[in-house]
Amino acid sequence: MSRLIQYASLRPTPWKNGGGVTTELAMSPPGAGLGDFDWRVSLASIAEDGPFSQFPGVDRTLVMVAGDGVLLEVGGERVVLSPSEPLVEFAGEDRVHATVSGQSTLDFNVLTRRGSYRHRIEPFVVCGSVPLPRRSGTTLVFLADGESLSVSSARERLALVRYDLLVLEDEQDWTLESAQATVFVVDLIAN
Repeated sequence: MSRLIQYASLRPTPWKNGGGVTTELAMSPPGAGLGDFDWRVSLASIAEDGPFSQFPGVDRTLVMVAGDGVLLEVGGERVVLSPSEPLVEFAGEDRVHATVSGQSTLDFNVLTRRGSYRHRIEPFVVCGSVPLPRRSGTTLVFLADGESLSVSSARERLALVRYDLLVLEDEQDWTLESAQATVFVVDLIAN
C-alpha cells in the first residue's frame, strides 16, 4: 500500500513558545496523539532561540533541509546542525535548547517510540533513475530538495513535489526518478 501526503495540503502548528512552527506529515497509528504515537514525521522551522518539546521514551532524528544552521544544546552537549553537518540524533527526553545562528532553519524530524519502532534515515541525491533501497516493511520517501520526483513500481507511478512525503507499506520494488533531487529515505523498523 502506498500513501502520498502532499505538503501543500497540510497546516502548520505554531510552537507553544513561539519559536517556530511544525507541520506534521504523518503519524502512526491513525488517530494517535503526541503522547501515544509509534512513529511520527514532521517538518519544522526554528525561527527563534528556545527549548524543544520533550518526548520521553522516543528516539529523535533531525535533518536540516534549509537555512544557515542552528546550535543545539542536547543534554549538556553542544551540537551544530548546519549544511555541512545536517543530521543529529538524540533521545526525546533530553533537554534541548536551540540557538538560531542566522535565518530560520527548516528541519525534517523523525520520532519513533522505543519498544515499538526504531528508524534509520538515509539522505541521498537522485540524478536519473535509481532503485529505492528498502530495509523495512514501512519506508518513507521525503523530497527535501528538487522540483519533482517520480516514484514508480510495476503497478503505479506517483509524482512528488518539494516537501511531499510518500509512505510505502508493501513489498514492491520501487524506482526513484528525477533530473536532480535530494531525497530522505526513512526505514521504520518494528521491534
